[in-house]
Amino acid sequence: MPTVTTDDDVTLSYIDRGSGPVLLLVAGFCAPATSWALQHDAFVDAGYRVVALDRRGHGDSQAPEHGATMMRHGRDVANVLDALDLTDAVLIGGSMGASTNWSYISQFGTDRVRAVVSVDQTPKMVNGAGWSNGFYGLTEANESTFFDNGIPDTKRGLPRRKALLSMVKLVVALRGMPEMASPDTAPMRALLGDHARQDWRGTVTAMDRPFLMLAGRESQFWPAAHASDSVGANPLGKSVVLEDCGHAANMDRPADFNAAVLEFVGSF
Repeated sequence: MPTVTTDDDVTLSYIDRGSGPVLLLVAGFCAPATSWALQHDAFVDAGYRVVALDRRGHGDSQAPEHGATMMRHGRDVANVLDALDLTDAVLIGGSMGASTNWSYISQFGTDRVRAVVSVDQTPKMVNGAGWSNGFYGLTEANESTFFDNGIPDTKRGLPRRKALLSMVKLVVALRGMPEMASPDTAPMRALLGDHARQDWRGTVTAMDRPFLMLAGRESQFWPAAHASDSVGANPLGKSVVLEDCGHAANMDRPADFNAAVLEFVGSF
């Protein structure tokens, strides 16, 4: 895989396929760039250049002890866009990957951005006054310890057996298991905690480029209403909810997911 080096000397790997307008794919917590395998062919065949990033600590990228914050991960996106001289890119992020893209925009603006797609990621994970679209059970009272034992089973949303079938689709496409990062290292635990404390609602509502908030109706982590509630009154925003779909929308409903993304990016 090709690589770029960040401004704090960390080597990041990425997949680069196709030609045309750029779709930058950023996967979620522990997931590698190859977790977008069910999208690569569809997007390339539709005339796009697909750049899928392994964030630091993920996939084939380096896993340093430092930089385990959403601000640093957003800066890494800036480094990748600069190194590859990417402009008018559509930033597509799944789960924590979506928050990574909002982090980039909050720090660097949208000069290099054509549009943004957030895939089943609420902009605020902590529930509180005026916001009930966070992670099920996560509140200000328990946020410091909520993820101490990893990501809890909420017993909500798409049943585990259906989610496993979605993973099978990816395994078949890759002809093997994707190499998931361990969530149990100190940097990854720190990253998860920092991710949970963020609030990107202001960044989303102030967005000055087209953006799509895509949610799974049966997400295991938070209500699908986060999508429409996040768009609010911003005329550039659109929300879509995929039915019979959990948190891993690109794997649970790949055909519907791909169609929704391609319809959106082809609409402007």
